[in-house]
Order: sequence, then structure tokens, then C-alpha cells
Amino acid sequence: MHILFAGGGTAGHINPALAVAGYIKEKHPDAKISYIGTKTKLEAKLVPEKGYDFYSIEVQGFQRKLTPKNIVHNVKAVYNAAVASIKAEKLLKELKPDVVVGTGGYVSGPVLKAAAKLKIKTAIHEQNAFPGVTNKMLSNMVDRVMLAMPEAESRFKLNKKPDITGNPIRTELLNISKSEAKAKLGFDERPVILSFGGSLGARRINEAVAEFIRSNNGKEEFYHIHGTGKVGYTAMCDSLADITLDKTTHIREYINDMDICMAAADIVICRAGAITLSELTVCKKPSILIPSPYVAENHQYHNAMTLKNAGAAEVIEEKDLNGKILTKTINDILKDKNRLNIMSENARKMAIDDANRRIYDIIIALMK
Repeated sequence: MHILFAGGGTAGHINPALAVAGYIKEKHPDAKISYIGTKTKLEAKLVPEKGYDFYSIEVQGFQRKLTPKNIVHNVKAVYNAAVASIKAEKLLKELKPDVVVGTGGYVSGPVLKAAAKLKIKTAIHEQNAFPGVTNKMLSNMVDRVMLAMPEAESRFKLNKKPDITGNPIRTELLNISKSEAKAKLGFDERPVILSFGGSLGARRINEAVAEFIRSNNGKEEFYHIHGTGKVGYTAMCDSLADITLDKTTHIREYINDMDICMAAADIVICRAGAITLSELTVCKKPSILIPSPYVAENHQYHNAMTLKNAGAAEVIEEKDLNGKILTKTINDILKDKNRLNIMSENARKMAIDDANRRIYDIIIALMK
């Protein structure tokens, strides 16, 4: 059995592939896993770390705004696309995979096209409610289309029924209860707020959270864990240097024990990346979502609205975000236990906790 994954550029495209690859290896230790990505992106680091064979092709997206600089960029992109198609086909002929699975990002385009041309079985997985350009382009070339969110189907023009699989998530998130997590953190029964903006951080979120911390400091009515990200840690600590923080407030640069913190949380404040939202639903967490406005097609906003429309989250767009609004939203939810319970239950109803198995079953079916 040889499964080849293609995708990359961001962790949201890479981690689902790695999660499914790990599940396949659990079921079939002798299975061969290969991955095609770009050598300058995150996949070039993450994939080899997992022990899988990594191959690279050079591909880049097009710039829509036609400035002299972007025209030069687009000429180079056209050239790279042509070369990538040739190299992808050559690699596939050499590797002879049984199935090729694309998880999004520009690099998956030439690989999946080449696989379809060579009559290799193919599938794509779309993580977001608003699908990416590459997956939309590939959707009617491949044998199976897998969607994490049913809302994405209306944004494709499909000639086949898609498979709703959910997003693969870290299995450790399923293995600890709230009470166990609070005990590990040394917390009592007071509510727990978890907030973060990603590994690099998000300046506007850090600023709003700092205001929230300042407005509640001295009350110790709840625990608060906040991950600033690498870029924002010093700035946030400096902004709060004039006060003595409550012992219940924990500001970290990075949250290394996310499984424990997520399990302990009563409410989570974060961005609206696809994998994060899948983790929130599986963990049954009420949330306040602040979609990043800096992503393609504003897809985080569409992701966030799937949870808001289901009654599992509140959404604050970054353009509207400030400390006062965030503080009011957090306090309104935390003070209403019935609302918290309803949001938690609504999140649970959206959860797909067997995405790895569903995707695995589709890959196996393609080989029959």
C-alpha cells in the first residue's frame, strides 16, 4: 500500500494529511507514505520530522492586482506551474502510488492533475467552509471529494456527491476530562478562560485580551490562560507591567499543553482556523471567535459563522474588536451557566470525532 499526500503552505493543509498518515500507519505498519510539497514552506520541515518521504516541486500563486512587481511575479508563476506539472508527472511515474490525496494549497494542483491524467485514484480534502481555489479547480477531476463541513458543498459545482468527513484532530484531545485537566493545572472549580491567537500571535487579540485582564484584575473569579504567540509576548507583558497580575492569570508565549488547557476550559477565545474549530466541537467548547481577516477568501469568517449559526459560538470581527467589547462578551457568557451549557451542547452536535477513520475508509475503498 502506497499513499501519497500533496498539499501545503500552511499547517491547516499539512496537519490533516499527517494525522491521516499516522492513522494509516497504525492500521498498516508496512504502508508506504509519501508527500509532495514545496521545499520553502512548512511541510518541508514537518513531513520529514514524521519520518515520511518528502519530495518537492516549485509552485506559487498568482497575484490579482496588476502592478509591475506582480506582473513579474505572475510570469514566474506561469513558468513554475508548467515546470511543476512536468515534475509532478515524472515523480508519480517513479513513485507509483496507489492513491493520491490532496489537502489544499497551490502545490496540490499539479500533483492531483497529473495523478488524474495517469489514471491513479485520487481524492481531495477541503478543511474549510469556504473552499480554496485549488480544491475547487480539482473537484471534478478527482474520484472522491471529502469535505470537513457540509456548508462547503454549496460553494462547489460538483458532478458527484461529496463525502462529509470532518477534520482530523489530535487524538490526545479526546483522552482527558475537564476535572482531570483542572487537577493537572492545579485549578479549583472556578471557570477557566482559554485564549490564544496562534503560534505567532495576533496583535489585536493580544491588545483586547490585555484590556480584559486589566479590567478584571484583582477579582480572581476565574482562571485565565492566554497564549500571546512568539511575536506578542514581550509587548503584552510590558503593557501590563504596571499591575500585579492575579495568581489566576497565566500569560504564556506558547501553550505547549493545549490538550490539557482545552479540556479544562469553560470558554475559548481564538481565531477560526478549520482545525481549531473542529477541535472546539469535539471538545464541546463554547467559544468567542475572532476570524483572521488576512486569509484567502476571508475563509475564517465563513468557518466561524458555521458555529455561530449553530449556536455554539459568538463571533467578533477584528475590525470591531476592542477590550470593551471582548470583556462584555466574555462576562455575558460566563455569567449565564444555562447559555454555556447550550453552547456546549450545540458544539457537541457539530462534532465529527472519527474523521481519521472516515478518510481512511475512503482511501481504502479507492484501492479496491
